Amino acid sequence: MSDKTFGSQAWAPDTREVRRVCRLLVILALSATAWACASAPGPNPAASPAQASNWELVWSDEFDAPTLDRTSWNVEVVPDPHNEELQYYPDRTDDAPGANLWLEDGILVIEARREDFEHRRYTSARINTHGKREFRYGRFEARIQQPSGVGMWPAFWLLGANIDEVGWPACGEIDILEGKGRFPLWTSGALHSGPDPAGNRIVSFSHLLERGSFHESFHRFAVEWEPGEMRWFVDGQQVYRVRRPAGDDPAYWPFDEGHPFFIILNLAVGGWFDKGHPPPEDMQPQRLLVDWVRVYREAPTDLAE
Repeated sequence: MSDKTFGSQAWAPDTREVRRVCRLLVILALSATAWACASAPGPNPAASPAQASNWELVWSDEFDAPTLDRTSWNVEVVPDPHNEELQYYPDRTDDAPGANLWLEDGILVIEARREDFEHRRYTSARINTHGKREFRYGRFEARIQQPSGVGMWPAFWLLGANIDEVGWPACGEIDILEGKGRFPLWTSGALHSGPDPAGNRIVSFSHLLERGSFHESFHRFAVEWEPGEMRWFVDGQQVYRVRRPAGDDPAYWPFDEGHPFFIILNLAVGGWFDKGHPPPEDMQPQRLLVDWVRVYREAPTDLAE
């Protein structure tokens, strides 16, 4: 499927200046990550060439249907989101008036816009596979074009399916992609774990694109989740790895505790992730575009060969 660009991307900064700012941001972020890893013993942040694995496809959504597949996806209704976000997530999809989510030419479109809705000034959309498509271990990948507006917070991530029983972050969270709309060359990923919100341990990384833009074309974001290890990839290149520390308290590594995880795609407006950079008053509609989402598992090795 060829790259597609939908709508106008209103922000067109000077590329050299953006690269300079992004590189500075990455240096600061990596410094913060190093501190976080030092305070969370054990994770190994070193990137290395992708390990050879025999992955087989077990589920995908290519978004080629006329409307969102409700047998796989839930559309969340969230009047008051967490993380100081500014948007209301209504269930307005496909052909509904004012829809924030629809399928167009094989692409999932999630649109955030300036709109007075109930007690909020912005609307957007968030979908998940909770109770419908849940997985334990595997490779999770999506082909995504991120929005460019200041204050945009796109995300592709996983949550433990036992969240209603044990709460967050005890269920575990795997952030495959989190972006900031004002940085076209920057992306990040993270793990969240701990016995309760006060004990939330974050292990994170930042990645800087060498050429092109996350806002102007599609890129592939993936995580490979195996027992005791996570590996992140951008466009097929491994960019980060975390290994479970020996003897680590299970509360800080809930990823091997036997429960599956579900997939989330959303576009938030504002929030603490890029605090201090809210959207402009005249914010134009911004779109998160998803070409496909695919889940693989590692095929068993035939020992007889």
